[in-house]
Amino acid sequence: MFLRHLLLVPAAALAAAAAAADTPAWTAARAVDTALRRHPDAAVARARIEAAEAMLAQAESAWMPRLALSGRYTETNSPMLAFGSILNQRAFNFGLDFNRPGRTDNLNLAGTVGYNLYSGGRATAGREAARAGSRAAAEDLRAARHQLAASAVKALLDLRKAREAVGAVEAGVRAYEAALANARLRFDAGQMLKADLLNLEVKLGETREQLTATRHGATLAARAFLFVLGLEPQPGETVALAAADPELDALAAPERPAVRPELAGLRERLAAAENMVRAARGARRPTVNAFGSYQYDRGAQTGRHGDSWLAGISVDLDVFDGGQTAGKVRQAEAELAQVREMLRKAELGFALEAEQARLAHDSARERLDVGARTVAQAEESASLSRARFEQGVLLASDLIAVEGRLLEARLRRTVAAADERIALADLHRALGFAPLAQP
Repeated sequence: MFLRHLLLVPAAALAAAAAAADTPAWTAARAVDTALRRHPDAAVARARIEAAEAMLAQAESAWMPRLALSGRYTETNSPMLAFGSILNQRAFNFGLDFNRPGRTDNLNLAGTVGYNLYSGGRATAGREAARAGSRAAAEDLRAARHQLAASAVKALLDLRKAREAVGAVEAGVRAYEAALANARLRFDAGQMLKADLLNLEVKLGETREQLTATRHGATLAARAFLFVLGLEPQPGETVALAAADPELDALAAPERPAVRPELAGLRERLAAAENMVRAARGARRPTVNAFGSYQYDRGAQTGRHGDSWLAGISVDLDVFDGGQTAGKVRQAEAELAQVREMLRKAELGFALEAEQARLAHDSARERLDVGARTVAQAEESASLSRARFEQGVLLASDLIAVEGRLLEARLRRTVAAADERIALADLHRALGFAPLAQP
């Protein structure tokens, strides 16, 4: 189990840090949930879904009737316009001078209803393209969630790894301090050369310098962790990690792959591109519309009013549009070809990525097993060497080499333990699963 290999912070220290914090300690599940809610990438993906749904609503409006209302008031002395208004107001009489009808006003209220009966398949193709676009946006959100989940797990483990590295270096500092204290006693007693004492002091200084750099790296890792979660660091805030993370420890490699959301999204975009070609070709077919209108006219000058209606069917066909339709068809076909090649490239790339993730996880597990054995051997060797040094039968240079090997072994094991979980989370994402979701 991953947590059995923790070295830096004992469980009691982690629990105390968590109790002192104002917020609960971070687990992988809580980090993933926060990232999915707070990170801008998730918000952007949700906004894209809303935009795609709005486009679908626009496409489906082709099956709804159109209703328009209008109203206007006019005054004129134009013979043609005045004569038309007089007729609409039912105010005509044979005594009217058609050349000089005088000043005429008219209040016109009208309503028009239209319905498309046939559009050459453009409406249907546009609706299907919009539906495919909406499904593609949903897959984009799923892909963004998988990526954010993997990033959150990685950031948490990077922080844990950085803090464990601090603990490993602190253990090295304590070991050198103990050896140096013993060496000073032996030097004062004339049992050790000053050169050996100075070598230990130099090595202690170098290890303390390494500890400073490691602590700085842990601070940066905490900032990076909050950034991945979409949170802003507060002054004096301490990022407390949970002492136990059962969900992360229980994470296992998937037995079989699933469909990557990125791949599913590209397939939906391919369907949308195919429908856009159909829509472009539909411009070569006629358009059939049914319509009806009603209007009411009233004149203050005549004191009369009247109403009328109009209904019918219209058929429109562009016989020649200067090549505009042909250009749109070629553009849609070219975009369809692009999406097809993008899909083929993605299929090849995702297969390679999945294999790379498998190999990376296998390598990380082997490194972890080797690291555990190496640390056990290095600790036993260091224990024997310290005893021999205290007894004066081991040179300081030999002790320095042994302690250095122990420190390196602990650091390698620390890195390998975190890298194994990181590689496993990435394997989940590469195979089409959310990192903390059990397949």
